[in-house]
Amino acid sequence: MMTPEKALEFLYGLQMFGIKLGLENIRTLLDSVEQPQNDYAIVHVAGTNGKGSVCAFLGQIYRQAGYRVGVYTSPHLHRFNERITVNGQPIADSDLVALVDELHRLNPQVPATFFEFTTALALLYFARQGVDLVFLEVGMGGRLDATNVVTPLVSVITPISDDHGAYLGSSLEEIAAEKGGIIKPGVPVVIARQELSVQDVLLRQALASAASSWCFGRDFNSQPLAQGCSVATPNRSWPLMQPGLPGAHQCDNLAVALMVVELLDSSGWMATEDVVMSAVRNTRWPGRLEWWDEQVLLDGAHNASGAQVLAQYLRDRQLTRIHWVAGFKADKDMQAVVEALRPYVVQAYCVDPPVEQAYPCRDVVRYLTEGGSKAAAWATPAAGLAAARQQCGENEIVVVAGSLFLVAACRESLMTT
Repeated sequence: MMTPEKALEFLYGLQMFGIKLGLENIRTLLDSVEQPQNDYAIVHVAGTNGKGSVCAFLGQIYRQAGYRVGVYTSPHLHRFNERITVNGQPIADSDLVALVDELHRLNPQVPATFFEFTTALALLYFARQGVDLVFLEVGMGGRLDATNVVTPLVSVITPISDDHGAYLGSSLEEIAAEKGGIIKPGVPVVIARQELSVQDVLLRQALASAASSWCFGRDFNSQPLAQGCSVATPNRSWPLMQPGLPGAHQCDNLAVALMVVELLDSSGWMATEDVVMSAVRNTRWPGRLEWWDEQVLLDGAHNASGAQVLAQYLRDRQLTRIHWVAGFKADKDMQAVVEALRPYVVQAYCVDPPVEQAYPCRDVVRYLTEGGSKAAAWATPAAGLAAARQQCGENEIVVVAGSLFLVAACRESLMTT
């Protein structure tokens, strides 16, 4: 009998197949278990930043509205099981083991990647759990992503920025076209705040697919307020919303979610005003602008746009002196993240995040110091975090950012201290 450890060993072993964009393998896997993705309603969410937050808002709203809700996101913070939840509860080890065994037994010769197999597993699990509604986050891109075998009630495109250029294209417009590949014929698409050139690409794709489009700034919008934000959609006004997720950018993410709520409402998926307002307040998304205590701020910012959001949050809160625990995956734009945060850095504590291919921390130190910032390398995330906390002075904070994997490692260290 397979154990949970063996199941995860098998799944992570599939990473030897690397990243392989295409739909043949996922279709074969789902054919073997009778197309479980057709057993429930789906909202499909692509984009560069904000996908997880939009899914978190929507998952909380419809759970509180009384529906049985599945959410599929990646990556996880601490345990693989977090990627696949029903009504906020991660998949149990016993179900994970059973479904890994079943899918592998039925498809022994399919060279599925980690994400393809995991996506098939999630879609099957949701069917077996009898969910009503699933919020499905794209892994990479959209057009050839393993999740793009579904026909959703609504498609969503969150803000798009430079992302996985080696796979998706060298220009923002090429990346947008790949992410816009989730737009389906006749399925309404909600488009978040975008660069004008990106919006033009997405609107052309929607028009070509006869998909109605709902654009931030044209059809719906948000306005930050001192104690929250207001949101306006075509048929609703939300004068004072208080998101449980911090940061002015969450006003935009909430507006996207509430536009989806309006579209789902027209299809019979009901959520009362009181439920929506309560759920928005109750929404949590660990590792994203998460205050661990009054001293430590954790954020998964790992690209230029995410770092700019973090920098704006620091400015808004007048947090101008940070001790930064920094670490990056090798494929990330380290320099763009550094330049966004450099004005606030008292000292950087550079570490290698726990990933197979980390951006060498000695190179991060060199780049920071050559630009005039104080920086040093530390052997582990826990050591860097401990040093930052020790040296953090009055009117200063510790920020952990650069990689969600780094945030997870530091969060685990905080849990044990």
